[in-house]
Amino acid sequence: MKPAHPFYMIRHGETDWNREERFQGQMDIPVNSTGLAQAAAYADMLRAERDDWSGWRFVASPLSRTRKTMEILREGLGLVPEDYGLDDDLKEVTFGEWEGHKLDELRKLVPHLVSAREADKWNFVAPGGESYAIAVHRVRRFLERLDGPSLIVTHGGIIRGTRHLLEAIEGDTAVRGRIRQDNIYRFDGQAGRWLR
Repeated sequence: MKPAHPFYMIRHGETDWNREERFQGQMDIPVNSTGLAQAAAYADMLRAERDDWSGWRFVASPLSRTRKTMEILREGLGLVPEDYGLDDDLKEVTFGEWEGHKLDELRKLVPHLVSAREADKWNFVAPGGESYAIAVHRVRRFLERLDGPSLIVTHGGIIRGTRHLLEAIEGDTAVRGRIRQDNIYRFDGQAGRWLR
């Protein structure tokens, strides 16, 4: 699929759970001090991309870490911080009962499930959660609704799903790469790339 409009897609700033490498999913964990600085740096990167944001739609996942990131970067762009939309389809992949746990803890508690995840990370469903393969349907739905140039603040799993759809990257390959919190994914209407 190829959306008709360009967009920037940004992962929220760092949280303490990111730093501790805990499964976060849809738990509402706030950005930490590093995440606040990353959000301000996103604004710097975006100012280097364009001066005029009129006509652009701004939308975020409704979780607090994405909202705070959006508000800081909008302020850095000289825009009203709270003037943006929310979309439930941009929520992170949910990891169900695994949320709040570290992978090393789970290796001791449920080694057979961790092995199953490592064998097929794209399709694996944690107890009470969803797989990336399931979540990508939300991503497709969101991208099909884009009705103009957009700046999107979301989560690593959603960016992985976006790249899977737009770049025809195999699912298991898409979920293996790290989605950094100091870069921005840009789709120009034809192809996607990282800004740096």
